[in-house]
Amino acid sequence: MSRIQWQQDQVAGVPLNRHVGFVGPVEVGSVAYDGSNRFWIWSTPLQEDAWGYGPTEQAAKTALELWLASWLENFTSFFQTDRDPPSA
Repeated sequence: MSRIQWQQDQVAGVPLNRHVGFVGPVEVGSVAYDGSNRFWIWSTPLQEDAWGYGPTEQAAKTALELWLASWLENFTSFFQTDRDPPSA
C-alpha cells in the first residue's frame, strides 16, 4: 500500500493524463503520460534531475515511490531522536 496520495490533475474541469502525488501537504512527485513515446514519465520537485518512466501509470507511480524511499534513506540519521545531538 502506497503512502502517496494521488490526485488526477485537471484544467478547467477536464481531467488530464497527469497525476500529482502528495504525502500529507507535501507534493512529492507526478506521473504524466507521454503520448508520442507511449509511456508514463515520473518526476519529483524534491530533486531537479530525478525522473524516470514506466510502461504503465502504475509502473511509473511504483518507480517514483521506490526512488523516494531510497532518497529518503539519506536523511534517516537526521530524523533519529535516540542519539545525542552532534557537538558544535
